[in-house]
Amino acid sequence: MSTTALHPTSLSNTPAHRDPNVLRWLAAYTSSMVGDTVYYVALSWAAVQTGSPSQAGMVMAASAVPRALLMLGGGVIADRFGPRKVVIGSDAVRCAAVLAVAALLFVTSPGLWPLAVLAVVFGTVDAVFMPAVGALPPRITSRGQLTRVQGMRGLAIRFGYVVGAPLGGLGAAMGGAAAAFGLAGLLIAVSIPLLISVRIRELPPDDQIGARRTAWRDLRDGLGHIRRHRVLAPLMLAVALGDLGFVGPLNVGVTLLADERGWGASGMGWVVAGFGIGAGAASLLLTVRGRLPYAGHIVAYTAFAGSVAIGVLAFVPNVVEAVGMALLIGLLAGLSGSLCSALLQTQADPAYLGRVTAVNGLVSLGIAPLTMPLFAAVSGALGIGPVFVASAAVCGLGGVVALSVPALRRAELPR
Repeated sequence: MSTTALHPTSLSNTPAHRDPNVLRWLAAYTSSMVGDTVYYVALSWAAVQTGSPSQAGMVMAASAVPRALLMLGGGVIADRFGPRKVVIGSDAVRCAAVLAVAALLFVTSPGLWPLAVLAVVFGTVDAVFMPAVGALPPRITSRGQLTRVQGMRGLAIRFGYVVGAPLGGLGAAMGGAAAAFGLAGLLIAVSIPLLISVRIRELPPDDQIGARRTAWRDLRDGLGHIRRHRVLAPLMLAVALGDLGFVGPLNVGVTLLADERGWGASGMGWVVAGFGIGAGAASLLLTVRGRLPYAGHIVAYTAFAGSVAIGVLAFVPNVVEAVGMALLIGLLAGLSGSLCSALLQTQADPAYLGRVTAVNGLVSLGIAPLTMPLFAAVSGALGIGPVFVASAAVCGLGGVVALSVPALRRAELPR
């Protein structure tokens, strides 16, 4: 397997934020992210309006199971067929499914079953879409621009949350769930022609997955590539520890803190906004700078500092200090996460990148969320403070891994 990477047919070395090819990809990705957020708002609204709270919760969770079970296979598909084709196909399926449900809700009131089916379809498609999205940036820009692209991608994600949630709420308020689903479908549809216009570099023939090999063999080869790699293996472990320690405090802990301290829903919202602003600032920094030296060291030190900030968050006395601490955590986690993604994309052999991204996504989106009910249960038994400290320690272990493995500690991003 060649590790030289990509076909000599080179793309422009223009900085990513001025490269029309990258900007077309960014516009497609942003439109898709806004559409995704509108979809989730529409799904939650329709589920709550149609069924009981427990039934709505089951509908919202229905996409998680196929996404977790199929994510590794999705990485094989992304590598076999190419990330751009897979992303285009995924967006087309998601668009068609959302518009079909919008039309169904417009003419009748069918109950919860179409919402559950839609959630399962989205989860299944996400299992393919997410590895392909992660594998696409190295095929549209030079290696030296990947950190900047990660920053741009982070800004697109934040924009999707900030704009998509109000749009979804406005659509549901004006035209009900059918209108909100229709808006989501149209936004996802916008991404398809933009993606078709994006140019990508093809892999050399000897770097492509052979059609005569089984999917199981391809999956084992991808896992073996990670296991044998001096940087990827410890990097995956560091990312996994960071995600396992971060998900509980962000998604459950802030709510519990706001309730215990009397901050109310508005206080909780401001703390969550602090996370988002900090992460957005990190993305903006990487977009402007394009590259940070000593990437491995920064990953380790930001993991350490972020873990301390998570532990401190549980003991701040008022909401203003909590927002400031959340902003710091978001900044540190945003820097660490973006640099980890850039290292993953530059260290992995391009032919394996879909499978490498799938393993990373399985931990982040499949395993780490399972810690949320555990976090809530232990918080109820032992109190919020000790559980925050334990979560912070798990995050800190990611920094220990990054600092103790010489190959990862000395890892650099290409110029």
